[in-house]
Amino acid sequence: MSTINPSGCCNFSHPVSRRDALRQFGVGFGGLALAGLLGQPARAEGDALPANPLAPKKPMLPAKAKRIIFLFMHGGPSAVDTFDYKPALADHDGQSAPRQPKLTFAAANGREGSKLWKSPWKFTPRGKSGHMVSELFPHLGAQVDEMCFLHSCHGTAPDHGAAVLKMNTGTEAFVRPSMGSWLLYGLGTENQNLPGFITITPSDTHGGVRNYGSAFLPAVYQGTALGSEHAKARDAKFRFLGKSNDAAQRRELDFLRELNQRSAASERDSELEARINSYELAFKMQMAAPEVLDISRESKATQELYGMNDPKTAEFGTKCLLARRFAEAGVRFIQVSTGLVWDQHGDLVKKHTENAFASDKPAAGLLQDLKQRGMLDDTLVIWGGEFGRTPTREGGNGRDHNPHGYTMWLAGGGVKPGRVGATDELGYFAVENKIHVNDLHATLLALMGLDHEKLTYRYAGRDFRLTDVAGRVVREVFA
Repeated sequence: MSTINPSGCCNFSHPVSRRDALRQFGVGFGGLALAGLLGQPARAEGDALPANPLAPKKPMLPAKAKRIIFLFMHGGPSAVDTFDYKPALADHDGQSAPRQPKLTFAAANGREGSKLWKSPWKFTPRGKSGHMVSELFPHLGAQVDEMCFLHSCHGTAPDHGAAVLKMNTGTEAFVRPSMGSWLLYGLGTENQNLPGFITITPSDTHGGVRNYGSAFLPAVYQGTALGSEHAKARDAKFRFLGKSNDAAQRRELDFLRELNQRSAASERDSELEARINSYELAFKMQMAAPEVLDISRESKATQELYGMNDPKTAEFGTKCLLARRFAEAGVRFIQVSTGLVWDQHGDLVKKHTENAFASDKPAAGLLQDLKQRGMLDDTLVIWGGEFGRTPTREGGNGRDHNPHGYTMWLAGGGVKPGRVGATDELGYFAVENKIHVNDLHATLLALMGLDHEKLTYRYAGRDFRLTDVAGRVVREVFA
């Protein structure tokens, strides 16, 4: 075996395999920010990774957006109390809900005849469009002319775990690549010193790492977590990112690259390629990430725009400001999660009020900031949860899960402001221009310049895609 003397020089008197080298050097990379990439990634059948699998790639279609920021409202906000105005609920308040034979078990079990409940909040027309918005969102209400409201979203999963997985990976039950991983696989990234897919304070529950994992895609396309739901955003860090002996790390990386190049002609090993790329990226991140994470560089006015001067809005404001900084730095997909706070089976008025207040100004500030920086045109912002909530009461002062009809909104990134689709007059079911989760994914990919039917990866003898065997592009949202 070759050895490395203390000065960093290599002795090639005996051959060294890349696998052995990685085993020896793995503990030497104290700055490994992408430790998750060292799992066991699947190989494309017979294919090796390109020299730089994260290099920017040409879109398949004319792209309207370059990057995505997903504001994920974990728990399921109530559409009929936020952006989907239903005056019929006030007309029928307190009456028994009509029989809904298509309801899932969770929504129907023990709840037939539940009483309809009008929204406790007032709705008013906002912006030039006059879109009706709940008083819960005064700041976002001022941005309605930038938004396209998808009022007919629907899915099949009535529980959080399956619905969150479906929203993030396209499947309720199987281990599949996440939406961000598919985007990174299809388009690469514009910044080689940062991960192309970052999730800010993701949840450890309801799928956990599967919601930003790469599954059978090469591990370089996996999302990188910044902190977790248990950490404050201002304290969130990339795991294992810490400066050590830069010169020593550089020598080790150069040695690994030399071994990699020597064996490239005879050995095709996408797993090792992914690992070496992760080491390289982790080394680069030690210099680049701290600068992006340093929000103290932002002006006082910008920080106030995101609500960072108020303890009640500072947490989500920090996440949104970080998302803008990552987007500005060339990160392809950024997800911002609230934590499981929108699940109001009880105490709806108090909790939805708190949740809306905490996220309203920061989300509106993000849109305003992107626009004034000239970034909104090519940045696609998504807002929504894994499902909505019923128009009936649960336990007297709450609402149950409702995957059959709910609202999400898009802004920027080639989206036409307005509204698409509708639920019935009570807000139970999507009835007009229905948009399934598969359709949403197909549309997001199309806006990014990717054909959801052609963005495939061969694994276990078949071609997989984010939308599986379903999905249609909702072209009504295109500007």
